[in-house]
Amino acid sequence: MTVPTRALASNGASYTIVDLAALDLAKLPVVHRILIENLLRRSGDDPATIALVEQWIAQGTSDAEIAFWPGRVMMHDTTCGPALVDIAAARQALADAGGDPNALNPVLPVNVSTDHSLAVDFYGHGDAAARNMARELERNAERYSFMKWASATLGNFTVHPPGTGIMHTINLEQLATIATSEERDGTCWAMPDTLIGTDSHTPMINGIGVLGWGVGGLEAESVMFGMPVMMRVPEVVGVRLTGRLREGVTATDLALVVTHRLRRIELAGRFVEFFGPGVATLSAGDRSVVANMAPEYGSSTGYFPIDDATLDYLRQTGRSEAQIALVGDYARATGLWFEPDAWPTYAETVEIDLSAIGISLAGPRRPQDLVATADVPDLLGAGPATDMPERPVAIAAITSCTNTSDPRQLLAAGLVARKARALGLTPPDWVKTSLAPGSPSAERLLARAGLLDDLEAIGFAIVGYGCTVCIGNSGRLAEPMLRAIEAGSARPVGILSGNRNFPGRVHPQIEDAFLASPALTVAYAMAGDAAIDIAHDAIGYDADGAPVTLDRLWPSGAEIDAAAAIAIRPEDYAAAFAAAEASEAWAALPAPDTALYPWHPGSTYLRPPPFARIERDDRLGHYSAAPLIVLGDDVTTDHISPAGAIPVDSDAARWLIDHGADPADLNVFSSRRGNWEVMLRGLFTNRTVRNLLGEAIPPGSTIMAIGGTPLPLWRAAARYAETGQAVVIVAGERYGMGSSRDWAAKGASLLGARAVLAASFERIHRSNLVNMGILPLRLPADRHPSTLALAPEDRIEIEAPADTLTPRAIVPVAIHRRDGGVERFDAAAQVETALELSVLRAGGIIPLILQATHRR
Repeated sequence: MTVPTRALASNGASYTIVDLAALDLAKLPVVHRILIENLLRRSGDDPATIALVEQWIAQGTSDAEIAFWPGRVMMHDTTCGPALVDIAAARQALADAGGDPNALNPVLPVNVSTDHSLAVDFYGHGDAAARNMARELERNAERYSFMKWASATLGNFTVHPPGTGIMHTINLEQLATIATSEERDGTCWAMPDTLIGTDSHTPMINGIGVLGWGVGGLEAESVMFGMPVMMRVPEVVGVRLTGRLREGVTATDLALVVTHRLRRIELAGRFVEFFGPGVATLSAGDRSVVANMAPEYGSSTGYFPIDDATLDYLRQTGRSEAQIALVGDYARATGLWFEPDAWPTYAETVEIDLSAIGISLAGPRRPQDLVATADVPDLLGAGPATDMPERPVAIAAITSCTNTSDPRQLLAAGLVARKARALGLTPPDWVKTSLAPGSPSAERLLARAGLLDDLEAIGFAIVGYGCTVCIGNSGRLAEPMLRAIEAGSARPVGILSGNRNFPGRVHPQIEDAFLASPALTVAYAMAGDAAIDIAHDAIGYDADGAPVTLDRLWPSGAEIDAAAAIAIRPEDYAAAFAAAEASEAWAALPAPDTALYPWHPGSTYLRPPPFARIERDDRLGHYSAAPLIVLGDDVTTDHISPAGAIPVDSDAARWLIDHGADPADLNVFSSRRGNWEVMLRGLFTNRTVRNLLGEAIPPGSTIMAIGGTPLPLWRAAARYAETGQAVVIVAGERYGMGSSRDWAAKGASLLGARAVLAASFERIHRSNLVNMGILPLRLPADRHPSTLALAPEDRIEIEAPADTLTPRAIVPVAIHRRDGGVERFDAAAQVETALELSVLRAGGIIPLILQATHRR
């Protein structure tokens, strides 16, 4: 067979398409059909590719290694920043080796949002957004100037300035085309819109039928410079939705149920696709909330196919009729159009009845832990309240792309605010409130509905357009709360409409936090007490002294519909975005105009990293290593590489202060990701990290001998390196879950780790380790850090020679105990493809790219 193609006419234009309808794909998941289209369109009738696809279709699945060529890349400022530092340093290394630095240039479109640096310094007043934006630009001027240099120097590279919104909302409202076209070799092809993004919540775009997923910054760098994403054909888990959500139940509630259900099964390396008649009852906004939580349920994707709800969303957000027509025509012609009665063949199927879902939360420490409102008081274990509850709401934040990208969720929150205001309710003075929507179109939406004033009146003024509280950029807590924490009379709780609630993520002083819908977040703010049954207990009291319960505040579907009819205007989306893009403050920022970035030796934000070089740093081989740090289960990238405020008494702060930084304004770790010295000193310093090598080892520290004095990890790593002693990291289940931040792997590299041995790995972190040249090894089922009982004097022998290692190979491991005993077992190399093996052999993705570019 050859690649089947045919003509497609749409809105007066003519395209060539891969004729998927000519293939027998009805039983394949829709995401497999998109992958097959991508593979065939790029194959050029290669016989091996044709044979692979034929076998894939015949068997209904495949374990083959395939190349995926995304159409574009998305990044945000705190993943783009480190990637740009890598690129700038790599261009310098290329020039130093006699190469042309301009040869290192993106070959496909890259869009960068500036959304991860906004902090909630000011809140509760209408001028909060402007004041927070001014502080953001003041703090991050050097980083932002660097990003402007990149946008002017690199082709195909666009930076969207602060205030334009969160990357996933920008993608939904502005960038996603769903079906797109490309001129190649004189032929105009129509094809699916596909992408990768350097944020784990990139799958939010799956809600409107675009196939995309999150990767680490290192993998994105390789794609930028012309390499495909190499992957095994993924197994697909089908989630069959039936019924309809009941009155008062939100898309957040559905997303939390999906997360809870899917975390019960193994999803590493698998895709999730939603099907069944219940899908047709959900709006694109509903679907995007569920798709956003894909990393929380452990999957690469949470895909919803294209249907009329997709086209309705395109109209709602002001896309052209020609684009809408192309999406519909293309999806129908290729079999990518959603059919409610279709039942493709999936590796596993989960059924969820939408009508059985109720109002709920998730927490207090993991997003997959579904909680009924009635169970919250027992879960938090509060005693009787005095002036301030024992478990007060310290932060109530409508935050993150997860829910604020859905207009109905914002309108519902505004309606709760209106009713609370009418009843005379306001948050207690210990609650820090904030509203940070995903895009500036939200202000127009709420203002037109008359709800912006109601939200501001009860403290939920817009504080800006960025991730804020969801990534720990919460700012200082309210003074009454700080006094209560210092006195030991309160254990603060966070309530947020975000996607993650790991201990310390929302705020360093908050270990317990719950995920909730925006409307429920407003209700908790009014109560001020997290340890109540919000659905039944009194939230407050009206002017007559009567209790105000949730049913008096909760809006009906008809009320939300009426507000939406008034508020939603397609023209708002492009107009609000264009106004934000025209930022005068951004335009005024100076930026260099040289091909090579002029590094400033005294900079505390930007320093070329030692791993951005052509020279090979081979970490494979047969060696004996010391355990540098031993960890338990559920160690997230938040635990490994912090993003929140830099504590003034930390090693990272001491380095910054010694190099001229202001102790009163050290900024957050996420803003310092271009400075490897700071990031190295922040590794594993989250206060909940426990090093199992000994008792009472402070976070971010280790011991080199039993009874020895704890040392910061970076100092211990340096001592091991001085003596030529290799080191490894050992961890439990789901190591590296959470955000895509590549600094969790870069940090391991700077610590000198040659391998990470874990009970299991989360997908993106595993890939990031490989891209830093570090071998991820999965422990056998009968071995776990808690039972291995490793001591600092034990040595771990690993046999992984570069010339014999293969993908998914068995790797012999032997633990040589300090008492002379030896314990042997086999670990599994978590290396999936031949390309990943090449990366490991080259010492990492940056040396591999540089070596290939220099040869050209």
